[in-house]
Amino acid sequence: METKEKPLTVTLCIDDQEVTVAKGQTILEAAQQAGISIPTLCHLKELSPDGSCRMCTVEVEGGRKGGLVTACTAHAQEQMVVHTQSEKVRRARRFILDLLLSNHKLDCFTCSANGDCRLQEYCIEYGLEATSFDGRRQLADQQDRSNHFFDYDPEKCIMCRRCARVCQMRQGRDVISTANRGFDTKMLPCGGEDWSESMCESCGNCVSVCPTGALSTKAHKTYRKWQTEKVLTTCPHCGTGCQFYFVVKDGKIVDVEPADGPANENLLCVKGKFASYKFVTAGDRLKTPLIKRNGQFEEASWEEALEVVADGFSRLKEQYGGDSLAGFSCSRSTNEDNYVFQKMVRTAFQTNNVDNCARVCHSASVHGLAMTLGSGAMTNPIADITEDVDVILLVGSNPTEAHPVIGARIRQAVQNGTKLIVVDPRKIDLARQATLHLQIKAGTNVAFANGLMHIIIKEGLADMDFIARRTEGFDELRQLVADYTPAKVAAICEIDEADLIEAARLYAKADKAPIIYCLGVTEHSSGTEGVMSMSNIAMLVGKLGRSGCGVNPLRGQNNVQGACDMGCSPFDFPGYQKVANPATIEKFSRAWQTRLNPAIGLTSTQVLPAASRGEIKGLYIFGEDPAVTDPDLSHVRHALNSLEFLVVQDLFMTETAKYADVVLPGISFAEKDGTFTNTERRIQRIRQAVAPVGQGREDFRVFCQVATKMGYPMTYEGPKEIMDEIAGVVPTFAGVTYDRLEDIQGLQWPCRSLTDPGTAIMHVGEFSRGKGLFKALAYKPAKELPDKEYPYLLSTGRMLYQYNTGAMTKRTEGINELAGSSYIELNQEDAEKMGIIDGSRVRVSSRRGAIETRAIVGEKVLPGASFMTFHFEDGNVNELTNAVFDDIAIIPEYKVCAVAIEPLS
Repeated sequence: METKEKPLTVTLCIDDQEVTVAKGQTILEAAQQAGISIPTLCHLKELSPDGSCRMCTVEVEGGRKGGLVTACTAHAQEQMVVHTQSEKVRRARRFILDLLLSNHKLDCFTCSANGDCRLQEYCIEYGLEATSFDGRRQLADQQDRSNHFFDYDPEKCIMCRRCARVCQMRQGRDVISTANRGFDTKMLPCGGEDWSESMCESCGNCVSVCPTGALSTKAHKTYRKWQTEKVLTTCPHCGTGCQFYFVVKDGKIVDVEPADGPANENLLCVKGKFASYKFVTAGDRLKTPLIKRNGQFEEASWEEALEVVADGFSRLKEQYGGDSLAGFSCSRSTNEDNYVFQKMVRTAFQTNNVDNCARVCHSASVHGLAMTLGSGAMTNPIADITEDVDVILLVGSNPTEAHPVIGARIRQAVQNGTKLIVVDPRKIDLARQATLHLQIKAGTNVAFANGLMHIIIKEGLADMDFIARRTEGFDELRQLVADYTPAKVAAICEIDEADLIEAARLYAKADKAPIIYCLGVTEHSSGTEGVMSMSNIAMLVGKLGRSGCGVNPLRGQNNVQGACDMGCSPFDFPGYQKVANPATIEKFSRAWQTRLNPAIGLTSTQVLPAASRGEIKGLYIFGEDPAVTDPDLSHVRHALNSLEFLVVQDLFMTETAKYADVVLPGISFAEKDGTFTNTERRIQRIRQAVAPVGQGREDFRVFCQVATKMGYPMTYEGPKEIMDEIAGVVPTFAGVTYDRLEDIQGLQWPCRSLTDPGTAIMHVGEFSRGKGLFKALAYKPAKELPDKEYPYLLSTGRMLYQYNTGAMTKRTEGINELAGSSYIELNQEDAEKMGIIDGSRVRVSSRRGAIETRAIVGEKVLPGASFMTFHFEDGNVNELTNAVFDDIAIIPEYKVCAVAIEPLS
């Protein structure tokens, strides 16, 4: 007997309009699809319906209880007839508004939300000027202004619970809750504490969803909605690629509001929400070119400065050859700027000595994944690896601080049942929610991976069909990992053998299980081997080329992926077309109409030592600050002093810029048009919101002018024309145009034609290199380990509130109040032995230097270990770090060096 399939759609009538929607959708969703507006106060589209405010009440013909239902909770039914504006509905909504006004402060003229308040909007629509109820309002004079970025006024709260729901269910923090009872009920952080005393991390997502003025940014006091315009752009901080709107008043950015981008879906972190614009108009922005004369910087005209720059590099090129010059490009600037910069270096300088900061963070990913899979980028989209997955294997990554919106999405996944395996030397925030935390010794990633694979193979959990069809090199891998027994690996990594076995089983048996990793894997003298080990694990169980799986490096800076894509590498032209391939040289020589240098260039980590040796004479640094960020800073300073000619183009007088012969003012992302490419390969627009400060010029135009003065004519009308050229020479960008990028979704490369929608998941059906390559990799200890003189192992990393060198974030006062100085994390046991108490000053020294900083004592690091961030110039950890490098990617070993620690009186 045949069974009829249940219909997948339903058709209903809303306000005399026939609407067909997917079965299971609500009346509210059906109305929105039809363009029919229904008022809401508590509803958030990213969360399940709440139905508490009742403003979305509609009338259903023939329904129970008079036919009134909440549209956000009632499902659309076949042949249902709905009225959204009947007299019964309007009376019900007006009554709800009357009740809300009865306990609401009516100071609309002075309220910062005036003109941007849903309660006000609906009261005007329903003709309600004041409440009809008598009695005393509650909660008078209980404002909380203690947070650095926003204020809370409970008298304006309508108890919609949006703030609590977004905090708990989207941010994963559960800071805000309903407190007290009856008329005294209100929303409070942590059951009653002030905001400043609570666990709130100031992401501001509660503020963004508040429909009234109860929660408002301090900045909102300076403007009203009707005085402003919004400009959609991409966040300038980490590689997540969050979309937000600049709020602009009188040509000045006054606030930020989240946008519904594919990576963030209306979420932001504290840096994106509050520290993305103050630096743009900071008083110490560089406003004019500067030329150093007699050891002092003097202001100069653009024409004079560009002549000095072009003459300086031309003289050195003529005297010593093009390979005596080098350029460092900027991973925080646009794809278009980076493309033109590397083109200037290759054509006008006539060298391939060009690099970007990926060299010191994720070059191991670019090299390692390219060797094993054929492409050195994240394989799956952010949403795909943080929603509806069974297990997440998180290795050497602290996303709640380094990539906070991704971290929040992982917290959501865990709340929804995903099992989390954290592999990290520190007890990071996510370790508290993890099913397993393998607190491995820093520098033992390869041993851990080999041990995991040993168990998977031994227990028959490997996907032998996938291995046979789609990979090569498995026999060599199997032979090597046979020696990495759980007991041996547990001893190397200093973890429990049982935890290693359980982790292997959890990951291998899961249907959907992505690997997510970051700098804890890459920044080692075996960093590239660590990356290849991640792809070995995924290939072993067939978790590549399909949804909810993959190998996913979280790129650090906002456009470090793009800088690599654009060819800011000594090994690669744009699109990872190899310098070592004569066909590539010929192709770009024709495209750029000049004869290019065929020699592979030097990495940034090779350029500075070469400068110390007198081999590199001239260096152009665009937007990077190696005098703060690179390891062993005493050697960096020596290298910068050894250069005959140094040009720095930046927003501020950085530590590196102080060494320059010429300093050129750059412009910020808020002052230009262009694109960034986020960690999931998504190309997204940035849009000019304000005019450049001072005499600032678009960065790509400066590079064009330098190249032209050096004898290679180069000019573009604007970023759109540059992207058109990129599409013409980079096959994976062939379908990318500014018209297509107007969609907030952007495009994920590869995007090979104008009809190609882009590639969400890489390596489906076939790897980019054909067959995936297993690499048999033996564990090698870090280059410098603790000894008697330097008994503690030091690792470096990021923190939530500051970003990179702090050039942008430190110009936001509230950020500095939350995190304004360096610190070192110590284990309680070690601190007691040394007589160090929490908050006291300590001296930390290595074989390369010494610093003073503040001790944070606790259990985050194991005995014998320590941790410092790299955001601060005072107590800069890079005075201590070790300039030893990975043999393949030539990436520094930031994650392991030996230090001594002593208390200061």
